[in-house]
Amino acid sequence: MNDKDFKFSTAVIGLPVFFVLFLWVIYWFQIRFDFDFYQNGIYPRDFSGLQGILFSPFIHENLEHLYNNSIPLLVLLAALQFFYPKQTIPVIGYGILFSGLITWIIGRENYHIGASGLIYVLVSFIFFKGIQTGYYRLVALSLSVILLYGGMIWYVFPDVDAAISWEGHLGGFITGFVLSLFYKTPEYTKPIVYDWQKPDFNPEEDPFMKHFDENGNFVNTEIPEEESDSGNNYFSSSFPVVYVVTKSESEDNRQ
Repeated sequence: MNDKDFKFSTAVIGLPVFFVLFLWVIYWFQIRFDFDFYQNGIYPRDFSGLQGILFSPFIHENLEHLYNNSIPLLVLLAALQFFYPKQTIPVIGYGILFSGLITWIIGRENYHIGASGLIYVLVSFIFFKGIQTGYYRLVALSLSVILLYGGMIWYVFPDVDAAISWEGHLGGFITGFVLSLFYKTPEYTKPIVYDWQKPDFNPEEDPFMKHFDENGNFVNTEIPEEESDSGNNYFSSSFPVVYVVTKSESEDNRQ
């Protein structure tokens, strides 16, 4: 992995800004035209409440609710797009889908709205994926996410705050973890340089490793050449040797 593989693009800024701006436009329509979008949220274990799986992340109760979700979305979406550009769209799409489905299954009988479930998906995915790769820059990103948003973990438990959807937070956290396991990042794996780094490496068949016993002691595996009593070495070959005897001209002259 080379640090040059981290390439800045307009999507790093454009994606989070567009997403958050879309949330604000929806909220403006809600208060400007007095639309009641709350009923489009997730209502658990009700067939009509399934629509909220798609719509709930874009619906917010008030300005404070929207503002509190906007800042983390800007930061986390930018980080996701910069460090994991190939996984960004699937993580957002499946994150919304499966976190909402979990909320629909385990949630209280009330309308669940807001993008906080998606925020927990992003926090969970970025943290666990960075640890799994073992790459120092991504591990540093994971630690930075925990430093900034580690306190959010308390809001996945019941009775911490009855006004929030802990079910949506828990669903997002679980979804992010599962997605971090599902989506592989081969571009961040260390290149294989030596044979012993290969997954199918067998030390018992390696010529070098045969020189050592199970305790790590050197063992001479070379077979010494046998010498004859006269001290001469003989070479044997499987190829036939044909000798041709000819009469020389000197012998003809002597006759």
